[in-house]
Amino acid sequence: MKVLIVGSGGREHTLAWALERSASVTQIHTAPGNAGTAQVGVNLPQLSVQDVDGLLAFAHQESIDLTVVGPERPLIHDAIVDRFRAERLRIYGPLAAAARLEGSKSFTDEFLARYGLTSKWFAVFDSPAPARDFVRQRGLPVVIKADGDAFGKGVKVCASLAAADEWIDRALVQKEFGAAGERIVVEQCLSGPEISVQVFTDGETFLPMVPAQDYKRIGEGDTGPNTGGMGCYSPIPVLDGATLKHILDKLVAPTISHMADEGTPITGTLYAGCMLTETGPELLEFNCRFGDPETQVVVPRLESDLYEILEATAEGRLKEVTADWSPQRCVCVVMASGGYPGDYEKDQPIEGLPEAEATGALVFHAGAALKDGQLVTAGGRVFGVTGLGDSFAEARRVAYAGVDCLRFSGAYFRRDIAERAELAESGTGPL
Repeated sequence: MKVLIVGSGGREHTLAWALERSASVTQIHTAPGNAGTAQVGVNLPQLSVQDVDGLLAFAHQESIDLTVVGPERPLIHDAIVDRFRAERLRIYGPLAAAARLEGSKSFTDEFLARYGLTSKWFAVFDSPAPARDFVRQRGLPVVIKADGDAFGKGVKVCASLAAADEWIDRALVQKEFGAAGERIVVEQCLSGPEISVQVFTDGETFLPMVPAQDYKRIGEGDTGPNTGGMGCYSPIPVLDGATLKHILDKLVAPTISHMADEGTPITGTLYAGCMLTETGPELLEFNCRFGDPETQVVVPRLESDLYEILEATAEGRLKEVTADWSPQRCVCVVMASGGYPGDYEKDQPIEGLPEAEATGALVFHAGAALKDGQLVTAGGRVFGVTGLGDSFAEARRVAYAGVDCLRFSGAYFRRDIAERAELAESGTGPL
């Protein structure tokens, strides 16, 4: 089988790595790809993730059996799944109407409220004065979100009126987030550990993946600005079986069912970002694609054939397959360019890749590229270095052994990824 992967990050390299191990897969093409995907297939640097016409033409020309979409942009903004299905091409992902679960915060909040799937309050605004009045009426803290997809930059927890007014002004007056910020959602601020629960779904049934917990802040101890994710681990000691079952039965399953009832079935990956509050789990966000860096700790634990699951999902026969998961612990440490998540330098030479791979770590490339035969940095997040082990201590040791071998100017990473999980597992720290 021939597979086309759309994307260029660590998530896409991880998917390519897993698909390359499938007995069913004969060719892997990644558009545009990165230095890592080039190791397990053929990159298509001439095709961007939004060049749907070019991707369609390539899929026809090469008789691609399955296209797998990594990032959210072509799903939400370019209706790539709609276009492929219209031309009878098999593709893994949601139709644009279903991708509104990720693309519109107000759509999701209203959907959840309509079916009684949330207890948090929220309000939607398209002008600043009513939004400011609502914040003063409700009290602090509040969460203010750009309604549309602002690529991780449109959410702010506001603990003061000044901060809330500033964020409202940036979105609705200064138009900092463009069309994504033409409306904002003001939500109740929740507290508790955040977890990621992902499932494969064909619009009717679903197949759970193992849950994961990521680190969004740039600094150790969860300090500093938010990022796309600085690390991740799986499984989650703080998540018990009953709570996971509640999330799947009372949130994920009804969402899939009601989306189908409304004529917009959600297919592909449904990612539920949840907070474990004192009164139970609450949804923070839905994503309609594999998480990054969650994929880098979930997929390495998959013992079943990933291609078979993706194909069954795309064909609407997910109930025919099962997924077996390794009990091993998995830890991913993200290495970033200096300055990330702000401005950062590119084209910094990278050394130590063979030594890192020799440690047993899985080095998933994100913002890394080959330039005149030299591996160089090409993005904010450069690598996701993953370690597997029978304990979190072992998985962390493997991951950080790989990290310590990789060298480039300005390299930054957190040293505390999965530290709490290791302490909890050993009985020397809290969950």
